[in-house]
Amino acid sequence: MTTTRFAPSPTGNLHVGNIRTALHNWLLAKKHGGRFLLRIDDTDAERSREEYVAAIRTDLAWLGLTIDGEERQSARFELYEREFQRLAASEHVYRCYESAQELDLKRKVRLGRGLPPVYDRAALDLTEADHAASAAAGEAPHWRFKLDHTQPIEWLDGIRGAQHFDPVQLSDPVIRRADGSWLYMLPSVIDDIAMGITDVLRGEDHVSNTATQLQMFTALGAHEGFGPPRFAHEALLVGTEGKLSKRLGSLGMAELREAGIEPEALIALLARLGTADPVDPALGVEALAASFDLGRFGRAPARFDEAELHRLNAAVVHHLPFSRVAHLLPDGMSDAGWEAIRPNLAHIGEAADWWKVVIGPIAYPDFDDETRAFLAAAAETLAALVWGENPWHALTSALKEATGRKGKALFWPLRQALTGREHGPDMATLMPLIGRDAALERLAATAREV
Repeated sequence: MTTTRFAPSPTGNLHVGNIRTALHNWLLAKKHGGRFLLRIDDTDAERSREEYVAAIRTDLAWLGLTIDGEERQSARFELYEREFQRLAASEHVYRCYESAQELDLKRKVRLGRGLPPVYDRAALDLTEADHAASAAAGEAPHWRFKLDHTQPIEWLDGIRGAQHFDPVQLSDPVIRRADGSWLYMLPSVIDDIAMGITDVLRGEDHVSNTATQLQMFTALGAHEGFGPPRFAHEALLVGTEGKLSKRLGSLGMAELREAGIEPEALIALLARLGTADPVDPALGVEALAASFDLGRFGRAPARFDEAELHRLNAAVVHHLPFSRVAHLLPDGMSDAGWEAIRPNLAHIGEAADWWKVVIGPIAYPDFDDETRAFLAAAAETLAALVWGENPWHALTSALKEATGRKGKALFWPLRQALTGREHGPDMATLMPLIGRDAALERLAATAREV
């Protein structure tokens, strides 16, 4: 079964880049009838916060990205320790003592000699006596994973195609700090094996991590019963200015919700971002999942445009049914009211302002005497008409015949007098909502000085 995962660290709020990764993993799993798992990477006890864990769950739920299981790395330390000891016994990990300053100096020396700035493996030459001396001096080691330099690292990436790495050009990654805490690399591999992850879809900034992690999968024996996952690395998001934007890193779900963005709009945009496929706000998640194809993703950076998101949001709002938005609308607003006002909204939150057009009070513009006289005639005409299914058509037809007015000269003063606005929802749908008494009062109010 296809099994994907989303593995955020609860050290801050999710932003659009994180959500894009989560969505694509969810769509990939959904397309194949598989499972989408959430893994909370909270090994960093100092920076991890429970409020961020709660926010992650809230954001995924808001988007409709249902999860089929959840794990927390902070509850899996025994598993990590057990697997680490296996690696130590098989000499796939080794102890090191260099400080950050010493490592930085080594990198500079190698660069000066025209060599790749990778770790020189000096710690492999330490004897047991050296380790004992370090322990006696109170120096705790950090641990590195020993890459196999005899075999090239290769995989077929779902987006980038064939990938080749020479392990000699890579540093043996630090997997455990001197205080015993874990870095990202090894626990992630252990979890992917234990959780049965079949596909890892993440950003291209993880490509070199994948190269080293593939050797960890082999060292842990994943190939014996469960091979390494299929990997795919998608281009990172950039802003409209064509480069990585701090704005993207701070554009969180709470901020988007506050701005009136609907989850359907965000999903419509992020699902297709990075492909040549058109963004279609009318497509539901079932259609998006069915058409999701890693082969459609390009290598060029994916541009995220907030203005486009707001345009999509308007298109989405224009098609939302009353049942989906009823709890968000002002008191008293009916299905008919939503249908009338919906085409003029860019965000659902604007509905309250437009509903005032119906329930009042409204502010009348300053009309000239000629227009006031016309509106006085309109009030008299409306009072004499039978209020039927389409009072707007009946009123304008009668006034056109009586006054000879047509087009803007006919419709615009009536709209302004009845709604206080120069534009807005279709008057044929608005007028029945305003009602006969309120319509008569508004027309009469504009003509009182005539």
